[in-house]
Amino acid sequence: MRKILLLGVFFVFIIFMFNAMAHVPYLERRDFNEKRPYIVRKFVEQSIAVYSWIEDDGKDIDVYKLDLKRNKARMYVEVIVPAVDEYYFEFVPWFALVGPNLPNPGVELPFEIPEGYGAIVKENVEPGSEREKFYEPFGGKSYYKGPILDIDVETPGEYYAYFWDPYETGGDYVAVIGRVEFFGLTDILRALIITPMIRQNMELHIP
Repeated sequence: MRKILLLGVFFVFIIFMFNAMAHVPYLERRDFNEKRPYIVRKFVEQSIAVYSWIEDDGKDIDVYKLDLKRNKARMYVEVIVPAVDEYYFEFVPWFALVGPNLPNPGVELPFEIPEGYGAIVKENVEPGSEREKFYEPFGGKSYYKGPILDIDVETPGEYYAYFWDPYETGGDYVAVIGRVEFFGLTDILRALIITPMIRQNMELHIP
């Protein structure tokens, strides 16, 4: 009876944990670039959080590939930055969603857009500007809020999310893709492994 009770408490904890966490966590274990982008293997609306890093050389552009197979989907992309003032107060990465039938970006981009594609660019605030913070309880740290893109797209095809730092500051960031909160068994196992690493700051590239 005691074992059953403990097991029940454990599963209740897991349910509440992932309801609050919302995003399936991933770590950047290699550089995501145009030749080897991060491939979003889930359906594009499932909420994932990829803990990533941009170098300060102005050449590092992280690329995420989203394959839309149906006629309509909600595309959600967001960038947040660990609120570590002494390192990241001036780190304000930008991102762009690139895909078929999207509008002309209207600004110069540090990468080429394929023919027939357009882009929606989300600029961040100026370096050193005050940004709203929020606390993420299961990762155990606060983040600076960043720009958000939340649109419906109706053209199937390959979409790409590009993240870069136009000010060449460099630093850690989190690419949030998708809004649907769903955890399969492998997602739960992944979170149980990665979340303690995040709580110990093992995803950060600072002392």
